[in-house]
Amino acid sequence: MKRIVKELIPYIIIVICVVLFRTFIATPVVVDGPSMDPTLKNGQLLILEKIDKNYKRMDIVIVKTKIDGSKERLVKRIIGLPGEIIEYKHDKLYVNGKIVKDQFSSITDRFSIEEIYNTKKIPEGYYFVMGDNRNVSLDSRDKRVGFIKKNEIVGKAVFRIFPFNKIGGI
Repeated sequence: MKRIVKELIPYIIIVICVVLFRTFIATPVVVDGPSMDPTLKNGQLLILEKIDKNYKRMDIVIVKTKIDGSKERLVKRIIGLPGEIIEYKHDKLYVNGKIVKDQFSSITDRFSIEEIYNTKKIPEGYYFVMGDNRNVSLDSRDKRVGFIKKNEIVGKAVFRIFPFNKIGGI
């Protein structure tokens, strides 16, 4: 019996390390749907980094949210940071009244967060996220998704591992 336990210990340690790694450091995630086209395609496999919580504009993140009562995980791009005023006019992103380059989308209908949410600024501790394929993306422009709390962000997509011809950093 001692011999069996002794042989199992390395396997138990490996399983514990894998679980801890996936829970706290990084985990694979699959893109589901066309909302991030052309940057990310449906079915691509990404590595999600969970340690760095300093999110910046244009980071691709995975958010967990409830939509119509069901839990969803969405892959989106951070467009607005806490305390900012966000609007799109003539396919250009304006942050606090100044144009900010958005190279990830060519067409974005005119909108402002004030028109959608009746507030000028993104609340503290929240983010405004959008998909790159703006015509089909379910994102912060929809009140069902809304502003995303920092603790609803699971992590940042940092590396693509499939398909193999697209392997590399995002």
